[in-house]
Formats: sequence, C-alpha cells, structure tokens
Amino acid sequence: MTEARNRPSPRPLQTPTVTPDEIRELLKTVYDPELGVNIVDLGLVDEIRIDDGRARIRMTLTTPGCPLHNSIAGGVERLLKLQPGIREVTVELVWNPPWSPERMSREARRKLGLS
Repeated sequence: MTEARNRPSPRPLQTPTVTPDEIRELLKTVYDPELGVNIVDLGLVDEIRIDDGRARIRMTLTTPGCPLHNSIAGGVERLLKLQPGIREVTVELVWNPPWSPERMSREARRKLGLS
C-alpha cells in the first residue's frame, strides 16, 4: 500500500503541442496493478503517435488473457485525455510480437527480482 503513495502523480503537460517523449514520461505513472511496475518500464508501450491532437498508443500486455486489460488501457486513455492539446485517444492492444521479460527496463527487472 505504501508503494502506491510513493508513485509519481501525473501532471498535465504545459505545452499545447505534446511530443511522444512527453507522453512516454506521462505513461510512467500508469502501473500494472498486479506487478506494481509502470507500463513503460515493463516494456508494454510499443508506439506513441500524436497527430493534430489525436494520440494513438500501441501497446501490449504481459499476457493476452490479462484480466486487468481494461484497467490498464483505460488508465492510459483517461490520463492522456486530461492533457492540453490532446482531444482524442486511441489505445490499440497488439499481441505480435508477444511480450517477454526481455522488454523490461533494468529497473523493472530489479524491482521484480529478475536481475
């Protein structure tokens, strides 16, 4: 429980034009509730596109049958819709290539005891 309190709070971006790098940083505040690691460090985010206020996020999950897919994808959508300059959000879940632990950051591996 204390870990949730230590997570960074998402802050709205200040610029009306957002970049994929800024979106990637924001997505570090969206956590996989089962693993307690953010979706960027888990290697779940494949692609971020921004075009004329439309954000398109291609991402995967650790397993196709992930019971929390609506929670994670919905968290991404809700967070991005709060950002100035973003008027539409599409979250596309993809399964190819499949997720594997090799996609995780060093920090995520350390946190999960895999390094």
